[in-house]
Amino acid sequence: MLRCLHDKDVSQLSIINELALGYSFSEEKTAQQLTKLSADDHHFLLGYGDPETGEFLGYVHAQIYESLYSPTGFNVLALAVHPEHQGKGIGRCLIAGLEDEAKARGYAFIRLNSASHRLEAHEFYRRIGYDGDKTQLRFIKLFEEGNDD
Repeated sequence: MLRCLHDKDVSQLSIINELALGYSFSEEKTAQQLTKLSADDHHFLLGYGDPETGEFLGYVHAQIYESLYSPTGFNVLALAVHPEHQGKGIGRCLIAGLEDEAKARGYAFIRLNSASHRLEAHEFYRRIGYDGDKTQLRFIKLFEEGNDD
């Protein structure tokens, strides 16, 4: 069952992010980000709860993608399902919910990036109608937390 994300999901969100995506991020920081992003109209967060138990099992997080060279769309920042529940249609349901939201807003596309080693994820995206159109490298410069320099 698709639903909004709630504060009570923070613990499970943190676990899913680590197990499904490989990102270790504390519950405290997850809670801070959830509060901040939930209040930002440029972010769309959609969760999936087990229809029988209500247990939080996965989520999709997308951000509005706007540029000077394309119409408006969504950029998927995360699609994650607890590994014990993968392969049950939850990811497909979350993407369908995101697609419905994109269409309702009149957006032209949904885009996403997937690491080159995530071959199973690539097959999933192809099965649900997404085309891999290019290969990229990600460049990043990290700054110390709280450093204003």
